[in-house]
Amino acid sequence: MKTLKILLADDHEMLREGLRHLIDSDPDMRVVGEARNGRDALLKARQLKPDVVVMDLSMPELNGLQATKQLKTDAPAIKVVVLTAHEGEGYLREMCKIGADGYVLKISAGSELVKAIALVAKGGKYFDAALASEALAKQLTGLPTTNETPVGELSAREQEVLKLLAWGYSNKEIAAQISLSVKTVETYKARIGDKLGLRSRTEMVRYALGQGWLKESHAPRAFEIES
Repeated sequence: MKTLKILLADDHEMLREGLRHLIDSDPDMRVVGEARNGRDALLKARQLKPDVVVMDLSMPELNGLQATKQLKTDAPAIKVVVLTAHEGEGYLREMCKIGADGYVLKISAGSELVKAIALVAKGGKYFDAALASEALAKQLTGLPTTNETPVGELSAREQEVLKLLAWGYSNKEIAAQISLSVKTVETYKARIGDKLGLRSRTEMVRYALGQGWLKESHAPRAFEIES
C-alpha cells in the first residue's frame, strides 16, 4: 500500500503542527505540505498533487467552501476532508453538494480524522458521528432548502450581514469587511433573528441556502475566486 500524501489547509499554525504530528505518526500517511489560507491551498494542491486535503472551513483569502469547490473543479481526483468547528448541518449539506468527501469536527478525537483520511482515500465517504445521523447521511445528495419568510423584510445592510454570517465569517471579520463596529454587527444579527425567527447560525445558514446565497456567484466580493 502506498503512503498517502496529505496537504493541511488551516490558518492556525499551532493546529497545523498538531495535525502534522498526528498524521505523520501513522505509517501509511505523510504530510507533504501546509497552507495558511484557501488560495494557498489551491496553489499547493496543484504543485504537490496530494491524495487528500484536510481543509479548514473558516480561512482568509478563500474560505474552505470556496477552495473546495474550486479544487474539485480543477482536480476532482483529490479527496477533501473538511475539518471544522462548525456543527451546523447546513454547512455539511453544502460541502457535500460541492464534492467534499469527509467532514470531521475539531472537537472529535484525532483518531476520527485519521480514520476519515484513510476511508476517503479508498473512495469512501466519512461524516463525523457527532453530527451526521444515519438519516442525514442518506440525504447528502442535497435536498433543496427553502424558507417562506420573504427576504424583502430585511434591509440591504441586514442581507449583507446575513450573507457574511452564512459564509462562516465571525462578527469581527464582518465588521472589518463592511466598515462597521463589532457591536453594530451584533445589533444587525439580533435584528435579523427577530425579523426572521432565526436563533442560531445553523438556522441562518439554512435560510441563506434557501435564498441561494451560498453559491459561488453570491460569494462576498472580497473573497471571490479568481478565474
